[in-house]
Amino acid sequence: MPHIGPMATIRDSIGSEIRRIFAEPGGQPIEISREDTGLFGPGSVCWQVHGDVTSMMTGGIASLLMQMLEPKVLAGVWDHSVFRQDMRGRLRRTAAFLARTTYGDRNQALSEIARIRRIHDHVRGTLPDGTPYHANDPEALAWVHVTESLCFLDSYIRYRKPHMTLRDRDRYFAEMAQIGRLLGADPVPFTYREAQRIVQRARPRLRVDARTREIADLLMNQPPSTPRLAPFHHMTMQAGVDLLPRWARSMHGLSISLPARLAVRGGTTGIAAITRWALAEGSTVRNAGS
Repeated sequence: MPHIGPMATIRDSIGSEIRRIFAEPGGQPIEISREDTGLFGPGSVCWQVHGDVTSMMTGGIASLLMQMLEPKVLAGVWDHSVFRQDMRGRLRRTAAFLARTTYGDRNQALSEIARIRRIHDHVRGTLPDGTPYHANDPEALAWVHVTESLCFLDSYIRYRKPHMTLRDRDRYFAEMAQIGRLLGADPVPFTYREAQRIVQRARPRLRVDARTREIADLLMNQPPSTPRLAPFHHMTMQAGVDLLPRWARSMHGLSISLPARLAVRGGTTGIAAITRWALAEGSTVRNAGS
């Protein structure tokens, strides 16, 4: 039997904790079917971006804070989601959707998208001002798609590839456009700058109310999955706030000082390096997307 050194043991221990965060209910790993290379393939930018765990977690926090500023999106979460009662479960299901649509074969990816469309068919209601909403509304879907894609990519640029070319940024949005269009989003950006323009055009319709503040508080104050991950958890949450545009932080009433920002970016860069080491090839614990 080969000798397992202490560093390998530490690496697998850290990797196990990370995998547990993204496990299905019951602790089972996310099932990925690979009969073909799926919607994107191993040479895609999506495979690179979505495989970087720390970037995805930080980007995920920022995207949720952005998404809840859109009244129709917030209403769907408030009226129909178990987000308030089972936030961790909802986040895990989102991670499973991303893993299957990014790394699964074409049939699994399309089946996952169709499943979400069917769920959205039943999500409808009325905003507090009397305006009707529907989860399959193209504009609301576009806001979710654009903010999610933009936050994931911006986080990846900050914590993994700061000199990422504009060409690769555009490739990411062109690839992600497949998912956006299949979900029914409109408009769907095909370039990085187009995504930024869509966000700017949406700003006049964004709002913050008591429900926004309650959901944001639940997100920001959720406990770590285990006490051992508390420092990692706190750093990730603050990195998500730091990733927000200044105007979005202001709408949420969030702030982060320059010294705190520098500390968060340095700490998150270190966490990202440790996470990649723990999930590297050769480790007995792998990232769901590896």
